Amino acid sequence: MKLQNRREFLKTLGLFTGSVSVLNGVTPQNLQASESETMHDKEMGVLVDTTVCIGCRKCEWACKKAHQIPAGKIMEYEDKSVFAKMRRPDEKALTVVNEYENNKTETTYNAKIQCMHCNHPACVSACIVGAITKKENGAVVWDTNKCIGCRYCMVACPFQIPAFEYHKAIDPRIMKCDFCYDRQKEGKLPACVEICPVEALTFGKKVDVLEEAHRRIKAHPEKYFPHVYGEYEVGGTSWFYLASTDLRKTVLPELGKDPAPGVTEAIQHGLFAYFIPPLALYALLGGIMWLTKSNTEED
Repeated sequence: MKLQNRREFLKTLGLFTGSVSVLNGVTPQNLQASESETMHDKEMGVLVDTTVCIGCRKCEWACKKAHQIPAGKIMEYEDKSVFAKMRRPDEKALTVVNEYENNKTETTYNAKIQCMHCNHPACVSACIVGAITKKENGAVVWDTNKCIGCRYCMVACPFQIPAFEYHKAIDPRIMKCDFCYDRQKEGKLPACVEICPVEALTFGKKVDVLEEAHRRIKAHPEKYFPHVYGEYEVGGTSWFYLASTDLRKTVLPELGKDPAPGVTEAIQHGLFAYFIPPLALYALLGGIMWLTKSNTEED
């Protein structure tokens, strides 16, 4: 399978006629890469090239539209005043774009932030009722029908991504990027990748995306900091980042190579191995939430 940014995806569908050149020299042929123990043939990934991103924030708008979140008009996202402060994904925006300073070059660059869809998700490990699962294509998704609202996933996430709808008294949800799982099942690109006008986002099989990241670094060592963020952090993720500077401790946290679930599982085992009351309490809370949801749906 080819790496796919917006243009390449449209070419695959036959919506472009004639010759279409691919950004940064990605050829139509499949890129070959050996699979690691954390990646198989069906896992997908996205390469975020921050040296290409122009901060248009169209990805924010497209993400909201794809997830039925009030999005407003796309022209409103041309407002760059939001870059005055650092923003985080929340219950009203599953991805956000920020502007950062490169102190070495005294220039600025933009980067989008969303769920990283870890190879070994801490949120999945922390969830005591299995409401968060990792799908075959690598997407980490949340099931509202199973969630009991404990919010362990929020505490466990090393990237501090999951958000909770505190403003909702009835049926609040955990909100985070789901890698456009439903769109992928329909053969579509993630909404943010599809709309990106400069193709700062490249989608494809994870092994191919990672191979492309290293190809760009090798081809343009003067352009890129020699580190693919997401390749090894917390055991690897499905989103990879390239930049002209080190993103660690600025755009993204500096994390080790060990997967995060080891810590959350140890905490779980310590809390619940010998204590029946907490389990009974969560069972009660789960029952109440299930009944509430059922009544709401019937109304």
